[in-house]
Amino acid sequence: MALISLEDLDGLDDEQLDDDITDNPEPMDEDERLLTHWQAVASTHHVSVPPDMTGPIQEMTRNNQQREPIPFTPVSCHEKMGEVLYEERCVPAGHWASVTKGEDLYEQSISMGFMKLMRFICKENSAGRYLGMTVPVINQIRITPDGNTFEKDVQTSIFLPAEFQLDPPQPSDPDITIVYREPIRVVARTFFGTTTEQTLSAQIAMLWEILGSGADVHTDGYMVAVYENPGVARRRNEIWFLRRNL
Repeated sequence: MALISLEDLDGLDDEQLDDDITDNPEPMDEDERLLTHWQAVASTHHVSVPPDMTGPIQEMTRNNQQREPIPFTPVSCHEKMGEVLYEERCVPAGHWASVTKGEDLYEQSISMGFMKLMRFICKENSAGRYLGMTVPVINQIRITPDGNTFEKDVQTSIFLPAEFQLDPPQPSDPDITIVYREPIRVVARTFFGTTTEQTLSAQIAMLWEILGSGADVHTDGYMVAVYENPGVARRRNEIWFLRRNL
């Protein structure tokens, strides 16, 4: 689960808002409406948003326009008949905040993991302040030895903003770790819509078909880069293959 902004809430039609508040017919203020919308979206991922997420949701919403992009370095862009098939980029070395969840469904794992990271971003850290948000959020999946399914555990990570790279704040939640990662080179292909094990499996198969079986990439795991929140119908995502060498 990523950001849901007030703009998303304002964009809902009256019928959808009515559906969201069916269980609470009393008049609601803006914060209650926002929490209710998050809960409605989360239910489509088979997770619930507890009331104690109200504070982080408010904080993220207030700072929604201040998201910092990860400083990629472009390497190459591969097109066919005007369509971008994939791009190659270098992701710099740096500190990441990561949490691993192993729920029954992929979308449950990433939602539960990101809610923990939201709390870390929103003052549950040694700095005691809002840290800022970077995009994309990265979900790392691993493939079972038979090559047919995802392993249960999914690692969700955010690249720490530039301000905190040299002296990373420490999380209050022991499930979150701050790790320093060396640079990686990724093959990235954009797709739009929902991210489930089924849709991701299709995207992985498609990129393998484009690259061919001899591609010099790791085969035991992939990354999913998420740029937009789950309230966006055609949200932008990327599937990442990792090159074996820079």
